[in-house]
Amino acid sequence: MAGGVVVTGTTDVGRVEAPVTFKAYLICAFAAFGGIFFGYDTGWMGGVLAMPYFITLYTGVPYDYNVVNADGTIGAPIGISKDDFVLPSSTQSLFTSILSCGTFFGSLVGGDIADFVGRRPTIISGCFVFAVGCIMQISSTNQEVLFVFGRLIAGVGVGFISAVVILYMSEIAPKKVRGAMVSGYQFCITIGILLANCVVYATQNRPDTGSYRIPIGVQFLWALILGIGLFILPESPRYFVKKGKIEEAAKALAYVRGQPLESDYVRDELAEIVANNEFEMRHIPQTSYVGSWTACFKGSLSSGNSSLRRTILGAGLQCMQQCTGINFVFYFGPPFFKQLGTISNPFLISLITTLVNVLSTPLSFYTIEKFGRRALLLTGATGMIISQFIVGAIGVTQGREEAHNPTAVSAMIAFICINISFFATTWGPTAWVVVGEVFPLPIRSRGVGISTASNWFWNTIIAVITPYLVGEHEANLGPKVFFLWGSLCCLSLTFAYFLVPELKGLSLEQADMCMQEVPPRRSAKWKPSHTFASEMHRVEDNTALVNDTVEEKV
Repeated sequence: MAGGVVVTGTTDVGRVEAPVTFKAYLICAFAAFGGIFFGYDTGWMGGVLAMPYFITLYTGVPYDYNVVNADGTIGAPIGISKDDFVLPSSTQSLFTSILSCGTFFGSLVGGDIADFVGRRPTIISGCFVFAVGCIMQISSTNQEVLFVFGRLIAGVGVGFISAVVILYMSEIAPKKVRGAMVSGYQFCITIGILLANCVVYATQNRPDTGSYRIPIGVQFLWALILGIGLFILPESPRYFVKKGKIEEAAKALAYVRGQPLESDYVRDELAEIVANNEFEMRHIPQTSYVGSWTACFKGSLSSGNSSLRRTILGAGLQCMQQCTGINFVFYFGPPFFKQLGTISNPFLISLITTLVNVLSTPLSFYTIEKFGRRALLLTGATGMIISQFIVGAIGVTQGREEAHNPTAVSAMIAFICINISFFATTWGPTAWVVVGEVFPLPIRSRGVGISTASNWFWNTIIAVITPYLVGEHEANLGPKVFFLWGSLCCLSLTFAYFLVPELKGLSLEQADMCMQEVPPRRSAKWKPSHTFASEMHRVEDNTALVNDTVEEKV
């Protein structure tokens, strides 16, 4: 008995969830709006780093906005060449990576808070923290410390949102469309990047603080919409079950499924959630606050259902997603395209790559439920490996700056766009979907938090080292950096093949059962044979249809 209520369910594996309703789509679609925060901040920083006014602000080098150059472009720095009119690599690295540093800690803390006060209040508080960080960034003129601290605090807010939105969506989305719904989060990330590029493109040549303050200020709108909207959305039913509040869980579940409270569908799904939580609590006891964290790292590496294996899967998958090098294009696109020598408007090329990202992502809504998670990850990694090695090969031959070959550079841009398309339809959304599915309820919020923190940790590492990898006065790899990203994609392909299970069409409780019973490479053929309600004696006749002895998770 939990929360003073005895919940009985069904032995029918096909009745553990209500039919999909339009309301479920709307709730998940609105929650996915949190991806706008992630994407918009990824998009605007790269553009601002190349803005003449912003460069002047932090270097002191004056800029003439009216002079007409020999190539027909307008504007040029005074006293130095265009090639030297850039922010130092150290400044670019600091401004870009400090937000990711904040999101790393925000993700960990956000997952923690979500277990204490709920998923919804944590996201709302993240909107507030983010707004404070934006105010500090806007208030800065050339005060590097104020700008950096503003980025750090805004990052904490984004960390709250990025971790808990995935958790919230995974827990309320219907199993038949969970992959598509959570993919909507990645779609919102791409829309955020596109919106940022559009705003930056419109303000890039302003000779005043509006050039960078307007892109920063627009972010208040996202915080306002998400923060206010979440007041009218329900809390996650699984959070209430975890807290033993079964009556509240039933009401929340009835709301998100669009069913009356007394519906058999609500009763059966709730019983399955409660039974799964009881089963997991037997093997992952919550002894203390510290124990709730260490529980994420217990078990054997060789056991597919151990907490340690799941944590490595979630954190490793996010690491592999970042190591595809996708954010190199979005963080440092304009400076990199400028290095190629034949591109007169790097902001426009950056806008095009962003548009490819946005238009490609919706394809995953269909493919992730049609072909599954594993197939997309394996196909996407293979496509990115081929595309990135082609970009690198062209870049070190006909695409070299001294070759002055616009056709070769156009081919490089084309394959960069193909690479982005492969990412946007596969690794972009699928990594988030899998992270939301693989953790059992007792450690889900912390597991998702650790996984999201891993994303931001590697995001930070890449943001820190990339300016030094491609900087003209540093390693100066230029297009050769794509050989690095292609090699890392080989690692991503190997990781997905051996460690990622296929969880298409399964409820979160059935996904837990699948990981217990079969290894990842055989998971695509697995079908549930019983319910947790029957296993935990929570059916109406109180008779389990499966053996009481289940292999203990370690």
